[in-house]
Amino acid sequence: MSTKSNNNPSGINQYKQCPPKDDPHTAAALQDYFKRNITNRKMISELLWTDHKIQLSEASVARRCKQLGLFGSGKTTREMSESDKRQLVLDQMSQDPTGRRGPRLTREAIIFNTGIHLTRKCIIDEMRLHHPEGFKLREPSVKKIKRGALTSLGPHHEWSADGHDKLSQIGFPIWGVRDKWSGKWLGLWVLPNNRYQASVGYLYLSLVVELGGMPLQSTTDCGSETVLLYGLAAALREHFAPELEVVEFGPAHRFLKSVYNITIERGWMRLRIHWGDNVRAYWEVGQGTIYNSNIPKQYELVQWLWPKLIQQELDTFRRTMNDHTVRADKNKKLPSGISPNIAISLCHKYGATNYLQPVDVAVVQQLMQDIGGAELIQFVHADYAARAQAAYDSLHISSLTFDNVWNIFQSLLPLM
Repeated sequence: MSTKSNNNPSGINQYKQCPPKDDPHTAAALQDYFKRNITNRKMISELLWTDHKIQLSEASVARRCKQLGLFGSGKTTREMSESDKRQLVLDQMSQDPTGRRGPRLTREAIIFNTGIHLTRKCIIDEMRLHHPEGFKLREPSVKKIKRGALTSLGPHHEWSADGHDKLSQIGFPIWGVRDKWSGKWLGLWVLPNNRYQASVGYLYLSLVVELGGMPLQSTTDCGSETVLLYGLAAALREHFAPELEVVEFGPAHRFLKSVYNITIERGWMRLRIHWGDNVRAYWEVGQGTIYNSNIPKQYELVQWLWPKLIQQELDTFRRTMNDHTVRADKNKKLPSGISPNIAISLCHKYGATNYLQPVDVAVVQQLMQDIGGAELIQFVHADYAARAQAAYDSLHISSLTFDNVWNIFQSLLPLM
């Protein structure tokens, strides 16, 4: 008598709609997950269904990844030559002249830029070998304010927004919005003035349009630039979600002191560590030597070129941080041990509900025009931007980086 067990006694194949082996959509999704540092086959199986409605078992995920040459950090680190691994780490360290990025961020940058997964130990060893001083520089400073654990009901329950002024001294202030429950960066923008209430209001509305909805509540500090945002949030909730009672859900907008607007303040610290200090270092390379702000032609070109670069890098930072796996913390009431993107995609696994309140996008777009339109966040006039972009395209530049921005500036200047 056979004692062989039957792992599927019902005979029903729950993955009968599994896509064929050569399905390009599935291959693209798997490659995207690996580039976002998502390699756990169980999680990928869940995300494939949540994000793409693709049914693929854990075992099938493993087989497909192997067919595509997608391997985890252990196998890749073992098989790659020492010189190649070292070069990958050194390339990223060269992009961080102030030495503020730690092994975790360096590892994620390598994955984002190359798709190659190395072990954290490999990266730590290389960084200690080539820049041991950096580990002392990155030691956490003494906390001056004791803060309690953050709480939130779910994605888009609360948006935390604020301006970042570390680059204001060189003329490029930043404004951003972060989801409190997941820690996801919803928006990051460089703009001429993050203290101008119409500009801040326009960016808030643009995010509502992009997502097709608004949060239950937004939170900012008490700056005068947030007065319009307060009015817009209250008006939108009253118009699109009048059933939400203030007594039960709180006001549509809440003011806090900056030091207690923790979600966004922690985000700014990470932004500064990741590349904010480096931007100043790259700027100073050209200031006073290559670039003279008193010459109008040079000033206007810089006002077009540098915001273009900074916004490009902010977009990259936002994507990187939204795929960044935060440390697991058993004392944290909000999700930990996963990335913000995964937290939102699989929020039901954490007992949370998505609280994004739907809006009529056309109504919000009209509001954006009524308060001033896109000119509120533009550094130069539209006609100049078009001429500058045409000149830029004529140079067939493969990529704009902090390493080459001043060389590109010098090449563009005679064309303007």
